[in-house]
Amino acid sequence: MAKKKHNNMQKIKTALLSYGMSGKVFHAPFLDIHPGFELLGSWERSKKLIQEDYPEVKSYPSIDDLLADDVDLVIVNTPVGTHYEYAKKVLLAGKHAVVEKAFTTTVAEAEELTQIAKEKGLKLAVFQNRRWDSDFKTIQKIINEQVLGELVEAEFHFDRYNPLLSPKAHKETANDGAGVLKDLGPHIIDQAVCLFGSPKSVFADIRYTRQNSLVDDWFDLLLIYENVRVRLKAGFFVREANPAYTIHGKKGSFLKPRGDVQEDELKIGKKPNLESWGTEPENLQGLLHTEIDGKIIREKVPTLQGNYFSFFDGVYNSIINDTTEPVTGQDGVKVMQIIEAAIASNAQRTVINL
Repeated sequence: MAKKKHNNMQKIKTALLSYGMSGKVFHAPFLDIHPGFELLGSWERSKKLIQEDYPEVKSYPSIDDLLADDVDLVIVNTPVGTHYEYAKKVLLAGKHAVVEKAFTTTVAEAEELTQIAKEKGLKLAVFQNRRWDSDFKTIQKIINEQVLGELVEAEFHFDRYNPLLSPKAHKETANDGAGVLKDLGPHIIDQAVCLFGSPKSVFADIRYTRQNSLVDDWFDLLLIYENVRVRLKAGFFVREANPAYTIHGKKGSFLKPRGDVQEDELKIGKKPNLESWGTEPENLQGLLHTEIDGKIIREKVPTLQGNYFSFFDGVYNSIINDTTEPVTGQDGVKVMQIIEAAIASNAQRTVINL
């Protein structure tokens, strides 16, 4: 768990490309608390807010000013449609990069960024923080322990009840980076790939359900594997939540509601330096109903602790010790392949082979 900063670690000088919700909530608190990072500042176009939270850092007037500074690592956390352009600029300037999800808008862009990083000997990580959600870590443990027997099907939901359009223009205007498939989709697609690998083929239904919506806000993806059927769903009209994760095997089932508390706690300004960080309330524990050693059990399973700090720790180790990034550019390519296949499947109303 994160400790107070001390100075015997080699520091990675890090800057953000924006200080909106993601910079303030998901990145700066962890960069600030991790002893291996030094937060230099953020590019801020209009509102100059970062110094209110971190008085000692800089507010850069442009990306060129930021890249001209003594920066080692840049967090590309701007709107999705700009990721490719900015990440490419960062890598070509010789800086390591962490790119928010969705990684890019196309597979070709994702592959090009991955190739540039490889050629330049730079680290490129995709910010798939939800691999470190408490509920997903618990799902992973259940699957690894094989207590459900041979898996038959899995269904992941990222549902909300939110009929209103977002006030953020880039999220609601028809552009390559907008829509729920590229907003919430990458979270559960990456989780599926993390657990099951890349599917053989994809079938998708993508819809517009909110009044006056110009971007997709509902999807149902079927990832087709040799032996397991994986369904991924997200929508904005789910007032009564389905389980976020449903896994059925030949011996039993595991159902888990969405319970990770990290985003909500970060949004209200809680700092991720507590031993109890990322601890879910007990009433959100998952239900395991299976057969172990000939005995049928039906019981709640304690949820593992969530911790986004682990992602940043992985980035630190990848740069300082030349280990593999916690989420690689190639992982990002795999997610984009599924997203691209889903878009084609929806348009053609057919199964798309990967």
